[in-house]
Amino acid sequence: MEEERPWGPPWRQDRRTGRFSSAEYRRHRRVGAGAAVIAGFFQVVGANNAFSEGGVYRPMTFWVYALLLVGPVALLARWRFPVAAFAVAAAASLGFATFSSPRWTIAVAPGIALFNIAKMGRTRSAISAAFVGYAAYFLTCWVFAARLGLPAGAHADLRSLVLLAVGMAVLIFLGGAAKVRGEHMAEMMKVRAERARAKEEQERRQASEERLRMARELHDVLGHHLSLINVQAGVGLHLMDSRPEQAREALTAIKTASSEALREVRAVLDVMRAEGEAAPRQPSLGLSRLEELTADAGLPIITKVTGAERPLPPEVDRAAYRIVQEALTNVRKHAGPGATASVAVDYLPTALHLAIRNEGPAVADDDAGSGEGTGIGGMRQRAQSLGGSVEAGPVEGGFLVSVLLPTPDDHDHEHDIDGGRPG
Repeated sequence: MEEERPWGPPWRQDRRTGRFSSAEYRRHRRVGAGAAVIAGFFQVVGANNAFSEGGVYRPMTFWVYALLLVGPVALLARWRFPVAAFAVAAAASLGFATFSSPRWTIAVAPGIALFNIAKMGRTRSAISAAFVGYAAYFLTCWVFAARLGLPAGAHADLRSLVLLAVGMAVLIFLGGAAKVRGEHMAEMMKVRAERARAKEEQERRQASEERLRMARELHDVLGHHLSLINVQAGVGLHLMDSRPEQAREALTAIKTASSEALREVRAVLDVMRAEGEAAPRQPSLGLSRLEELTADAGLPIITKVTGAERPLPPEVDRAAYRIVQEALTNVRKHAGPGATASVAVDYLPTALHLAIRNEGPAVADDDAGSGEGTGIGGMRQRAQSLGGSVEAGPVEGGFLVSVLLPTPDDHDHEHDIDGGRPG
């Protein structure tokens, strides 16, 4: 008897014993119930047909039907007690075989149980169980059939013995193949999940590093210039009454330092812009300039606006423009010659939906193939900062970027540096 070992974690089968945890057992029990119903149907219908043809040599009483259903009922426990389920099903079928002509329909339940043992990876147990079951049938219905007083029609013949041996071998082989296929599929799913987690972690790390770099740049710029402004302001206040000319010099230095600080802040923010993106100009960027954006895209673009247009919060308006701009930039980079694009803007009651799709052959490019270059990550970060989401991936004949941005009712927001009002 094989050594009993603890079951594996709830999400997988133990590789050594083939046993399942209680969570897996509950999931497989539903499959076991279906197999039990099928086995019971075949065995009862097959026995009735054999009886009508004179192949059953005793009346079909309640106890005979009970004997036919013992094996199917035992299948309900086949995931937890696979060998025991086979033993019970095989014993019941053998008992019926002692007063019936050889038929495959009376061995459906033990066949399913044997397949199950092999599928669980317990090949030795499956071979041993098959050998014992075959030996029991061979001795009962062939060697000692006459001594046990079995009806002549219930005696096994060479054909039934060969078919039984071949059937058992095939079931063990198919069960092993099913186990290998299941492990392969599980490994594929695990690899895909690992890749998805690694990609997500890489995106988070890139976003964090970018924010940290930008914060460091802004800290250096503002720390230096604000310190200088603070010192000069103190000097100006101190000399305002006694030495007005020196106070004027301090104020001039403050003006110069503040202008330099603004210039360097803009330079830091310009580094964050996509390649080829121009510095902001008035009016502020938003979907009102969508026609201008698509006209300069360098490829045919169809624009469609649906829903009731309304003023959007400035940050949502800017984010929508930037996302469309980045998506069209990706189209120019990754789509092959002759590609076209479409931009759909849908004003929903509480959100704004954007769909940017391109059609045409893709060029050989890693980002294009994966659909998850740094541009996609930037769009996703911009949308998530507003509580929205971005979904991007290949579709039939092209690539689709789908964006959902919530639009709160309060539109009274201040512009930031990217799209501020003129001073």
